[in-house]
Amino acid sequence: SFRLALIQLHVSAVKSDNLQRACGLVREASAKGAKLVALPECFNSPYGTQYFKEYAEKIPGESTQKLSAVAKECSIYLIGGSIPEEDGGKLYNTCTVFGPDGALLAKHRKVHLFDINVPGKIQFRESETLSPGNSFSMFDTPYCKVGLGICYDMRFAEMAQIYGQKGCQLLIYPGAFNMTTGPAHWELLQRGRAVDNQLYVATVSPARDEKASYVAWGHSTVVNPWGEVIAKAGAEETVVYTDIDLKKLAEIRQQIPILSQKRCDLYGVEMKK
Repeated sequence: SFRLALIQLHVSAVKSDNLQRACGLVREASAKGAKLVALPECFNSPYGTQYFKEYAEKIPGESTQKLSAVAKECSIYLIGGSIPEEDGGKLYNTCTVFGPDGALLAKHRKVHLFDINVPGKIQFRESETLSPGNSFSMFDTPYCKVGLGICYDMRFAEMAQIYGQKGCQLLIYPGAFNMTTGPAHWELLQRGRAVDNQLYVATVSPARDEKASYVAWGHSTVVNPWGEVIAKAGAEETVVYTDIDLKKLAEIRQQIPILSQKRCDLYGVEMKK
């Protein structure tokens, strides 16, 4: 087993403050024994189509260089939530992962853009400013293989299934569900992905800020392969700790061996690129 820490950060409009606060909480999590530490979606800037261009950076850039440095300082695996990334004249919602030596291990650009319209409640179109990523993102640790998604990616069961097929035992989704979709689907989706694929699922949200133009639901969560919520935050800034027990994962897969019972002669999900 190993300790995972989810940092539910209060995000302000001041990038330098967000970076300083995030790095301080990463150090705190490391001091408490966390080996994998994860930050939320858009941890260095407010979330919203009107902010992405203003806060966007190249990678490497100011934010990712700080993440690399603190990962190396603390000798941990750091999942850097996400930041608005500028590359080739396009903007992406991008998660970077750094190893204990500070090296970049993975870069995941949000594959599914958050374009929704719930009449009378919320309308949002990431595609107004962002471009989608076009690849799966996995990285290895001494503990297990980890698959990455960002927020809306979690709604797509096929993506999680591919990660399971490729040997991932933990999926991490930095995400910022809102006050409409959060109460309805945040926990439900995590439990579904965990049970369907018999793996751990962790989500990392920003803390709730009622004054923000986009109000995040919060409730960063960890679900085990049995579908049980084993750690969960409230709405405020906090760090959630849990121990990921891979022995329990193996036991569940042995007791209910769905992964070997799939009827590949009748159906299948495949990774195309």
